[in-house]
Amino acid sequence: MTNNRAYALDALRGYAILTMILCSAIAFGVLPGWMYHAQTPPPSHAFNPSVYGITWVDLVFPFFLFAMGAAFPFSIGKKIERGMGKRVILWDSLKRGLKLTYFAIFVQHMYPWVVSAPQDTYSWWIALLSFVLLFLAFTRIPYPLAPWKHRLISFSAYAASIALALLLHYANGRVFSLAYSNIILLVLANMAVIGSICYLFTYSHPRTRMAILPFILALLISAESPESWAYTVLHYSPFPWLYQFHFLKYLVMVLIGSVAGEYLKTWLTGKAAPSFATSARKQIGITLVLCLLLLIANLYGLYMRYLVTNLMVTSGLLLGLFFVVKGKSRTPVLWRKLYHLGSYILLLGLFLESFQGGIRKDDTTLSYLFVTTGLACFALIIFSILCDVYRLKILTKPLTRIGQNPMLAYVSAELVIMPILHLLGLNTYLDLLNNGATTGFLRGVIVTSLCLIFTLFFSKQKLFWRT
Repeated sequence: MTNNRAYALDALRGYAILTMILCSAIAFGVLPGWMYHAQTPPPSHAFNPSVYGITWVDLVFPFFLFAMGAAFPFSIGKKIERGMGKRVILWDSLKRGLKLTYFAIFVQHMYPWVVSAPQDTYSWWIALLSFVLLFLAFTRIPYPLAPWKHRLISFSAYAASIALALLLHYANGRVFSLAYSNIILLVLANMAVIGSICYLFTYSHPRTRMAILPFILALLISAESPESWAYTVLHYSPFPWLYQFHFLKYLVMVLIGSVAGEYLKTWLTGKAAPSFATSARKQIGITLVLCLLLLIANLYGLYMRYLVTNLMVTSGLLLGLFFVVKGKSRTPVLWRKLYHLGSYILLLGLFLESFQGGIRKDDTTLSYLFVTTGLACFALIIFSILCDVYRLKILTKPLTRIGQNPMLAYVSAELVIMPILHLLGLNTYLDLLNNGATTGFLRGVIVTSLCLIFTLFFSKQKLFWRT
């Protein structure tokens, strides 16, 4: 909590990125079903929309979107407090969205399996080259250069990357297409713009911001009917490569995250820093355990489809947390506010569980939007305790460093670590781990650890990617 830096938020974002890398690096087909997306079970990993439930993998993206919204009070809020005009902030948000869209399109075209099939030396070198170009485009080199030199480096990198994407020969006769992009990054680009606009014009009116949510829900529910105007709106876009209205469903996570971010910012910038007396340590420990149990219980109960039991257990845990964090307790007001927000959102999601067949990431159900966002509130409490109370630096410092450099970490596995391993011939040893559940998970841990070390190196050098 030093220097009013939201380390808990950084850690939550870092956790989301690391687990995003981990779930894509573990061996396919050999681990239990709960180690993958619930709707793409092993061994074939074919998408099956009739499978309901969620796993820890299905929390990764919601946690990151929640963290994006929670960062608005620190990024956009700071600009407003400095007196920056709305037009300038709006333009900055649009530029950020365009940069993320460029990122989504370029990265998708540079993946080794897109360049060559099967992947070869050529594809690995192209991946490394693309990383260098992205590095120069997104990183402000921390050396005393004239501003025009920084702009020239960035502009040259953008120009070179665009030329590379247009002139490159892809596998299987593929040609460059604006419509071929990384869906995760494209959603982030859309939410960065729409979420920023919503926050900008409701900065002093959080209730107005939350009042947007029922209209989004009404639109999503109405769009269930193909004959409705809502269906037409959500499925129309003159530039589908740039924005798609059906991404509005993810605005639920972002807007609720922005409210949590306001709680966090108010707490960090308060005149009286919260104290953690020895007498409160037991209370804080119980809060940590109950929040962890909430996450575990819902993942297990919803995946195994013990719906009634899960609702009862969740209600019991929430009731226990209520007495631990209630008004006269020694726990910080931040946790009480996050508890109330998270409880409301989580229970709303559980009450909606049977709607649309059951909770499911794809195609996204309303229950999924609310349950995962509610769990994100409790995850933020967990990281607040770990970062601000226990200060477990051996665990939290790597997460916060990764959370401060998420874009670089996101591409590190496919554009750097795996290409280097293949060029050095070390991938052969990694492939030996693909045949068993334990070794298959170890494979993911090794790749994720290498990505962690790689990103930490750049973060320590203050080389951050910024859009």
